[in-house]
Amino acid sequence: MGALEGLAIGFSVILTPANLYYCFIGSLVGTLVGVLPGIGPLAALALLLPVTFTLTPVAGLAMLAAIFYGAMYGGSTTSILVNIPGEAASVVTTLDGHQLARQGRAGAALGIAALGSFIAGTASLVLLTFFAPVLAAIAIRFGPPENFGLMVLGLVCTLYMITGSAVKGLLTIALAFLAAAIGIDVVNGRDRFTFGSVNLIAGIELLAVVIGLFGVAEILANVEHLARNTLVAERIRGLWPTADDWRASWKPILRGSGLGFLLGLVPGGGPVTAAFMSYAVERRIARDPTRFGKGAIEGVAGPESANNAAVGGSMIPLLSLGIPSNAVTALLLGALVIQGIQPGPLFMTQRPDLFWGVVASMYVGNVFLLLLNLPLVGLWVQLLRVPYRVLFPIVLLLSIVGTYSANKNVFDLWVMLGFGVAGYVLRKLEYDLAPFVIAFVLAPLLEQSLRQSLVMSPDGAMILVQRPVTAALLAASAVLVGLMLRRKQRSKGGST
Repeated sequence: MGALEGLAIGFSVILTPANLYYCFIGSLVGTLVGVLPGIGPLAALALLLPVTFTLTPVAGLAMLAAIFYGAMYGGSTTSILVNIPGEAASVVTTLDGHQLARQGRAGAALGIAALGSFIAGTASLVLLTFFAPVLAAIAIRFGPPENFGLMVLGLVCTLYMITGSAVKGLLTIALAFLAAAIGIDVVNGRDRFTFGSVNLIAGIELLAVVIGLFGVAEILANVEHLARNTLVAERIRGLWPTADDWRASWKPILRGSGLGFLLGLVPGGGPVTAAFMSYAVERRIARDPTRFGKGAIEGVAGPESANNAAVGGSMIPLLSLGIPSNAVTALLLGALVIQGIQPGPLFMTQRPDLFWGVVASMYVGNVFLLLLNLPLVGLWVQLLRVPYRVLFPIVLLLSIVGTYSANKNVFDLWVMLGFGVAGYVLRKLEYDLAPFVIAFVLAPLLEQSLRQSLVMSPDGAMILVQRPVTAALLAASAVLVGLMLRRKQRSKGGST
């Protein structure tokens, strides 16, 4: 099946009233999540994950994906008007976007952010349409040893992309593996780390973990630092960028689209990394770098394009290989697993309706978001007046209801609260929580691939070096580990 034929199937699946409705709802909620500071796409996805249990897989995943890329759109509104990033990928937009708003050019900044996001999002989807089938065709030949090597590489890349302490990142991944090992061993049926508790036999519920880490912990962190919203523009005029704005922005939009797509492919990368890298590139190649930070339109166009393009790029390893490249795609992987669907090399051939339906929904969602973010910008401006003390009890209530509704088990609420407190403490200690989610989702798959490899091998662990692809993937992992150690040594040498 060709890419265009598959995309035609996808549009036939998504262009039904029910699926379009949930795609629109996801786009609307995603924009809302991006506009309102202190929630973020990861917390929103965690809270709304239980809702998808009652939907078809296509509708559920289309809605969750729309929340993901919708938050990228909406985050720019808060960054530009209030100087508070609605989500992490919009942090860099505050640097020049808010300065433009203070100069009376909020409309131009919002317009170029929305249009750049639409162009970049659509471009990344075109690349996704043609690149994902090629990658899946290659990966379809993978067996358990190759899958094991790929997952090891994904975890090492995640660790490599951490900007903070590598030791803390490694400890976070180790804790995730320990938590994922709790429950019944799928091979021999024995209990592991249950300590005689009946509640732990089925393992720790993924939903309770992510809602705790990114819902409850987010509430605790934001209540501690309540921000007072100060709008710099009551009414937004001149949303369509001028000819000068387009001349200054079209190249940053194209560069941001390409850079964001590539960084979305990399495990551990994603919209946040893409936005910062794009801003750094634009500032470095600018004729007058001193303009940046004072209201340069390129400082909005590039990063906003990059973070949206990264969403399309990050969907490729998820749908084609079953490997999440960041915490949000790890949660999307968890949503599919809960539905009884395993993304990977066979996903496209076994469920072409779901694969291409999700891809087509992203094309439709980008159009919805353009319509939501330009004509309705006045509505989002008014929502910025809602104080956080009103929002956080609602978010907490949704956290409790969503966690309990998954299994109707009170124990899951205790798990949610425990991980919420733990997540808050780890944030205070400057631990990155994203590797925990990625490792928690990948750990069972990695263990299964390893044990299957050992069972099928007459030479034990030697199969991991006898298979060329597996050996190459493990060698690449070893090279990245070496680069991390070298970087650490250089940083120590520079600080002495």
